[in-house]
Amino acid sequence: MIVKFDATEQEIADVNAIVGRIVPKICTATGRDLENVLLSTRMDLIATHANGCPMDFARMRKADDFNILHDVVGIKNHLNRKTGRLERMFLPRFAKGAGE
Repeated sequence: MIVKFDATEQEIADVNAIVGRIVPKICTATGRDLENVLLSTRMDLIATHANGCPMDFARMRKADDFNILHDVVGIKNHLNRKTGRLERMFLPRFAKGAGE
C-alpha cells in the first residue's frame, strides 16, 4: 500500500501553522532537532488526514497547545507509517466529526 499525502493548499497552510507553533515547544522540552521534528510532524498529520482519518485542521489551528499536543503525540505514537492509518483505536480530538 502506498501512503498518500494529499491535502489542499489551505490544509497545508493550517498544518504548517500548527506545526510551527507546537514543534518548537516540543523540541525545547525534549532537546530534539527542530528540523527533523518539523518535517516528521507535518508528514504525520497529512498522512493521517489522507489515509482514513480526515482532520479538521482549521479547528485544530485555533485550539490551545494542550489539545494540539494530544493529537500530535497520539498520532506519532499510533500512526502506521507503512499504511498511513492510525492503529490501536486512537482517535484524534480534531478528527472531522470528533468533539464538534
